[in-house]
Amino acid sequence: DDSFTTFFNETVTGKHVPRAVMVDLEPTVVDEVRAGTFRELFHPEQLITGKEDAANNYARGHYTIGKESIDMVLDRVR
Repeated sequence: DDSFTTFFNETVTGKHVPRAVMVDLEPTVVDEVRAGTFRELFHPEQLITGKEDAANNYARGHYTIGKESIDMVLDRVR
């Protein structure tokens, strides 16, 4: 069914995972997903984190810290 594959990918083991990319410059929240109750729901390659957050500073996140992660994020979205 095409409508199902619009929202889910099938892994090589036959498991269906949401077509979603979770990105956060600060790793704490996404690490909770990696280790928590929903760790089996998402593919580990779709959980992308940086090493530090932007401290609620848009310019810092956009021009410096976030700039380091953008290529990896775009590859995962494709």
